[in-house]
Amino acid sequence: MQFRQQALAKLQSPEELDLPVRLARPQGWLALGVTVVVMAAASVWAVTGSVASTVGAPAILTHGQGSYLLQSPVSGQVTAVLAKQGEQLPADAAVLKVRTAQGYAVVRTVAAGRVTALAATIGQIIQTGTNVAAVEKVAQASDPLYATVYVPAGNAADIPAHAAVDLTVSSVPTQTYGVLRGHVKSVDRTAQSAQSISAFLGDSQLGQQFTSRGRPVAVLVALDTSTGTKSGYRWSTTDGPPFRLDSMTLASGSIRLADQHPVDWLLP
Repeated sequence: MQFRQQALAKLQSPEELDLPVRLARPQGWLALGVTVVVMAAASVWAVTGSVASTVGAPAILTHGQGSYLLQSPVSGQVTAVLAKQGEQLPADAAVLKVRTAQGYAVVRTVAAGRVTALAATIGQIIQTGTNVAAVEKVAQASDPLYATVYVPAGNAADIPAHAAVDLTVSSVPTQTYGVLRGHVKSVDRTAQSAQSISAFLGDSQLGQQFTSRGRPVAVLVALDTSTGTKSGYRWSTTDGPPFRLDSMTLASGSIRLADQHPVDWLLP
């Protein structure tokens, strides 16, 4: 009853009838203006902006043409190892000397390359078809290195041509020398099996390692060159490591995927 009387008294007061009606305080207008500006900026970004994402995967540095497993064409006992690991050999070069039932035979390289592994020792008995060496197919030791990144097959379609790639090299301290720079040269759309990877790299263990989480896709990465570094390649630091890189060095790659517009994933 008391509030009713106060309300009636207020309506009957002629001295307050000429006061302007205040719709909002200045602070309210300021908050509304900020909200409108933020919503407008968000709308513009959703339409014109983009979101960058990357995919990480194991990688290995090679000379790009792969390797092959040298197999013995004869059975017998190894009497001499004529090549050294790391040696650059021409095609048809002698690798092993084997004593067979018919006499002595020589196991020779199929194509020119660098011996990355020797599996035979003097005195060992080998059979026809035994893997005796792994040879990386490279004409000259100065041929450029490439990186092969084994990316999950589900990400292959999102990798654009010439996409930027950062490589963390296992033999290079990242905190000191940074990461190796490169760009996508090609994407093999066929999923790789452990056998195909082993045949390309000349190492069965690597084939198993790179397929431990499923059959990946091979992405060939060209390394960005630089005349100002000891390695001859561009790094995220100015100088990079004070030594050259070797093939068959393990790494991990981070590939930038195609940019996605926010409106694509904001809308259901």
